[in-house]
Amino acid sequence: MSTVSDTTGTGRGARRVGLVALLSGHIVSMLGSVVTTVAVPWLVLTSTGSAAKMGLISMASVVPALLAGVFATPLTDRFGIRRTLIVTQCVAALAMVAVAATPGIGFLPLAALIAVKGALTGVGGRAQHVMLRPVSDAAGMQIIRTTAIYDGIGNVAMVTAAPLGGLLILWLGPQDAIWFDAASFALSALLIGLLVHPPEGTMPDRDAAAKEGYLTALRRGAGHLWQDRLLLGMLAMTSVVNLFTVANYAVFVPLWVDEHSGSAPAVGLILSAFAFGAIAGNIVFTVVGPKLPQYLTFCVSVALCVGPRQLTLGLTDNLVVVLVVSVLCGVTQAAFRPVLGAMLYARVPVELQNRVFGMVTAVSGSSLAFGATLAGLAVAGLGLQPAIVLSGSLCLVVTVIPLLRYRSGAHAGVDSADVHSGRP
Repeated sequence: MSTVSDTTGTGRGARRVGLVALLSGHIVSMLGSVVTTVAVPWLVLTSTGSAAKMGLISMASVVPALLAGVFATPLTDRFGIRRTLIVTQCVAALAMVAVAATPGIGFLPLAALIAVKGALTGVGGRAQHVMLRPVSDAAGMQIIRTTAIYDGIGNVAMVTAAPLGGLLILWLGPQDAIWFDAASFALSALLIGLLVHPPEGTMPDRDAAAKEGYLTALRRGAGHLWQDRLLLGMLAMTSVVNLFTVANYAVFVPLWVDEHSGSAPAVGLILSAFAFGAIAGNIVFTVVGPKLPQYLTFCVSVALCVGPRQLTLGLTDNLVVVLVVSVLCGVTQAAFRPVLGAMLYARVPVELQNRVFGMVTAVSGSSLAFGATLAGLAVAGLGLQPAIVLSGSLCLVVTVIPLLRYRSGAHAGVDSADVHSGRP
């Protein structure tokens, strides 16, 4: 009996190591990516002096990631999910080595390499999401907790890597700082290659994917998502939150600070307050998340995480009040992405997850491209305070709709079974 127990314990311990390695690889690569997000625009500015090219280099990273995350998914299903993740991280590391090791690299070669890295991270990110569920199950971790940790890792990386990128630029210069990104992707690939091994039969079938036509595969993924009205509604609300969030941090907060305090560090204080609130919320949600009604938690989270922040900016000039509300809204935001992730794992079959996850990321991420533009137009047309109040009111009205529908009973039944049973 003791031999069996020891073997089982050893096996479970190895599987927990796999989950820790997968999450560790995620935070390591995230840290490197955020450092590059800081360093590359600075490199463009110092080498070209062009603000327009700074914007273009950002687009060169984001657009390929969104497109490849959708249109490459049938190919990665055929190639193998785990293999795809390891290969994309290795090649992304090489792309960053090419940037860091080429003195005086021109703008076009730099943009091309950044685009390659963006496409690779888009493909690899979807593969990583597909691996998360089987590795989490094998380790005995509830997926709602794993998605909360995964989301929290992203928040920690954003808070810590941006100042780290600034320090590396100061110490090494913007180009040499990119060596950190190359090393981070290489380390992530090594961790996953050596330690992450999803159990047999838990990943999409490569042979079945190879027999399916490319367009048929894309249509199956899109068709499944389109037929699931609950997931579509959650995706729509996530896109709305992203739209108003980027409007807030890219336009409203800097302009509010300029008008009411004139102290640039206050921008960092407000954004950091929200980020630290989100990290605290992730910690709390990791503990209590499995005990909460999932869809109701999602509805409350989207209703409270953005609208109140914007209305506070529009209705007060008190920085302390803005900071307190930012922390509270950060706490509430910590729930909706983990819940959406858990719903996706529960309601999307394994063989379609890579494709559906790519489409979800592309749709929710594309709204980030419009938020700042719309906010800028609103400020130009209405003035700062009316624009903020209008935006906050509109956001609150739209995001409270799922909560009102839940109270009316439209989706109340979903919390009783769907997340845990996997029924669509």
